This record gives sequence, C-alpha cells and structure tokens, in this order.
Amino acid sequence: MADNERAPEPADTEHSADTEHAGTAEQAKDFVKRRRASLIGAIFMMATSAIGPGFITQTATFTQQLGAAFAFGILISILIDLAIQLNVWRMVTVTGKFAPTLANQAIPGAGYVLAVLIIIGGLAFNIGNIAGAGLGLNVIFGLDPKIGGALSAALAIAIFLARRAGVIVDRVLIVLGVGMILLTLYVAIVSGPPVGDALRQTVLPDTINFAAITTIVGGTVGGYITYSGAHKMLDSGTVGAEHVKEVNRAAVNGIVVTGVMRYVLFLAVLGVVASGVVLDTAGNPGADAFQAAAGEVGLRFFGLVFWAAAVSSVIGAAFTSSSFFVVFSQKIDQRIRRFITIGFIAVSTVLYLLWGAAPATILVFVGGLNGLVLPIGLAVFMYIGWFRSDLLKGYRYPKWLLIIGTLATILTVYMAIVSIGPIFALIS
Repeated sequence: MADNERAPEPADTEHSADTEHAGTAEQAKDFVKRRRASLIGAIFMMATSAIGPGFITQTATFTQQLGAAFAFGILISILIDLAIQLNVWRMVTVTGKFAPTLANQAIPGAGYVLAVLIIIGGLAFNIGNIAGAGLGLNVIFGLDPKIGGALSAALAIAIFLARRAGVIVDRVLIVLGVGMILLTLYVAIVSGPPVGDALRQTVLPDTINFAAITTIVGGTVGGYITYSGAHKMLDSGTVGAEHVKEVNRAAVNGIVVTGVMRYVLFLAVLGVVASGVVLDTAGNPGADAFQAAAGEVGLRFFGLVFWAAAVSSVIGAAFTSSSFFVVFSQKIDQRIRRFITIGFIAVSTVLYLLWGAAPATILVFVGGLNGLVLPIGLAVFMYIGWFRSDLLKGYRYPKWLLIIGTLATILTVYMAIVSIGPIFALIS
C-alpha cells in the first residue's frame, strides 16, 4: 500500500454510524414536533372556526333577547359539540378518509350530497366571516366594512399562497385564538356579569328558544365546522386506530377551548345587558357590549377580537370546504386544494361585496342555515357507526359514543324542524 494511502480506521466507521444515528434521531424528533404542532393546529382550527364573528354576533343578539336564559343555549351547544366531534374525529381518522369519501362508501351518492351542502354552507358562512372581518376593521380604523372585508380576504389568500402555508396556518390560528380568549376575558371581568343567575339558568332556564339554540349550534358546530379539525388531522398524517387516544384527547381539548370562550363571551355581554344597556341588534351588538363594558378601550378590543375571529374563520372555512372537493375527483391533491381554497375565498369576497344585506344580519342567518344542514351529515355518520362497521377496518367502535351521537342527531333534527321558519325570516 502506498504511503499516501491509509486504510480507514474503525473509529471513522463508528463516527459515521453515530452521525447517521444522530441524523435519524433528529429527524424523528422533528417529526414528533411537527405532529404536535399539527395537532394543536387542528384544535385551534376547530376552536377558532367555532368562535367566529357569527358566534360573537349571535351571542350578543340572543343575550340581548333572552338575558341569562341564553346560558342554557350555550350549554346545549357544548354538549352537542362534544357528541358530534368525538364521533366525527374518530371515524374520519380511523378510516383515513375525508368525510364525503367515507359517506359515499357508506351510502352511494351521500358523499356528493354532503359535499354540495357543506360547500354551499361554507360559502355562505365565509361571506359572513368576511363581513365580520370588515366590521372588525371598521371598529378599529373606521374603514368601510366592504373595504375592510376585501383587505382581510386578501391577507387570508396571501397566507395560502405562502410556500409553507400549512405551518403558517397553524401558527396564525394559535396566536389569534389565544388573543381572542385573553381580550374577551378582560371585558368579561370588567362588565361584572351576574354569575350566579347565569349558572342557575345554565341548567334551569326561565325560557327556551329553539331558533336561538339551532342558530348558535349551527354557528359553532354546524356545516363545515363539524369536519374542520378532523380533516386537519388527516392532513397531519394522524390516521389509524392506533391514534384514537391522541385524536380523542385533541377533540376534547378543542371542545374545552371553545366551551370556555363561548361562556366567557356570553358573560361579557350579559354583564352589559344586565346593567340595563340596550344593544343595537340590527347594527353591531357585540361592539355595543364591549364599548359599554370598557369604554373606548373595550371598543378597540372588540374590533381586534372580531377581526381575529373572522380571519381565523375565513381560513378554517376555506380550508375545510376545499377538502370536500376531493370526492369529485381523485386527481385533487394538496396543490390543487390550495388553489381551490384561494378561489373559495375570492368567490366569497365577491359575493359579500355584491350582497346588500347588513353584515350582522348575514352573520346570524348563516349560523341558522348551517344548523339546518348539520343533521344530514350526522345521520350519515351514525349510520356508519351502527351498520357499516366494515368501513372502520376492524375497529370496535364504542357503543356509548354512538348513543350520544344518535341523541345529538335526533335533537338537531327536531331543532331544525321547529326553527326553519324563524331562521329564514331573519334574512327577509
């Protein structure tokens, strides 16, 4: 062997192996980190979609009408949310299929019907979300609501155009969600609500208004919102029965976040209404409530909360609605879905600019509309759970989950039937 040629020493080989092992360990750690971020993103996508501008406006409107009795509606919405999300998240992730694809396999054609309803409902909801974003910027800067809505829609489109859109969406939703909770909590404390009366009427209401409950349920778990977190889970790769505990924990955490936010917002408005202030339900009742509670600071806080709720809901509605297009073609991949999402936001914006209805009216009506659509998708999923276990890949589905899901479905059907007239009267 020549002097300048040397056999590799054992230490070099070991060092190479160590380097490769370290690289693999680093990749595994990075994967776990990204998975955790995606799970948190799924939680906040569901939560911020459920606590959109529609919910804020609906809460202010119905708290003005019903007072502390509206706490019962909040409780019912949380219980229905729990029954629905635990079932939908589990079925979607166990099968690894988007909701319309799964529905089609269970009942031929059902997936197409569900997709059309969700896309139309999501479009209506997104018109309301963009309207809400416009109202938020109007409160903060005095901008014309239509200009503010268009600018906010442009921001949402820019987020989806970014190279790492998925990561940006997760982080934006988390920041906006936490900010909304903190700002609303401040106003709730300042407004000094009658907590004792609210707690009593949470379980023993003086009056029950089914139209109000259907609208609030539709605004917090109806339409696309039912599937937003579950579809985000699929995109993160959380698929299969081995992830059931992880999925269940994420769903419960999401419901806890939304439940706390719903009740805190309700208390903030109740404190104002209980003091004798009359909110303008035809204008911007949420802004009236925050301003009455905390003056000019409260008004600006409302603008921030409302805008954050609206933009995060624009993102959630567009992302989830675009995922329903996959049932129409197997060629629709992530890249094509991104362009569909952008187009969805653009179309929603144009329709909002052309629609002459007041933003607050739009926000209340679309919640009711999605409340009417909600039972249809739920009925399909309950059918899968009870009669199509073959689609669940051998997974033994918990009967208690099917029972509470079925009860929630029956309740939403009843509420939709008795509420359809009053809900459509809103828009007329």
